[in-house]
Amino acid sequence: MDSDFRADALAEGVLRAVLGEGGEERGLVIDSAGTGGWHAGQEPDRRSIAVAARHGVDISGQRARKVLPEDFSRFDLILGMDKANVRDLKALAPQAAHDRIHLYLDFAAGKAVDVPDPYYDGAEAFASVYRMIREASDALAKRLGASASPTSGQASSTM
Repeated sequence: MDSDFRADALAEGVLRAVLGEGGEERGLVIDSAGTGGWHAGQEPDRRSIAVAARHGVDISGQRARKVLPEDFSRFDLILGMDKANVRDLKALAPQAAHDRIHLYLDFAAGKAVDVPDPYYDGAEAFASVYRMIREASDALAKRLGASASPTSGQASSTM
């Protein structure tokens, strides 16, 4: 997951929870990171923590980090939360990794739309983003289960 540590941290936590519910998390490495390092070391936005907690998902222990060059060889699947993230990721990635970089909602649920950044909006925007991510994570879990997971079992997302 990428850049902004609001929706990507939420997506990491929700995907972990969804995969855990289905017993499909075994062997998968799920991580979130940003294309920029301005939030490195910070915890997720308090509103993301709150909306996740309301749904039984604890993301309070996550800390932001920047996408590293080795992430492009470490992860089989890299998901950007919006089209700008996907563009930035492809600019950072070696050409050989471009086919593993996708838009989160498009790859997970066949919806070529961005996950909006809820930062400047109220709590309802965070709740709306949670619902989008939950629906997409359910679809992604089914897709990963149907394909017996990516080759190395590692996935990343970015905002």
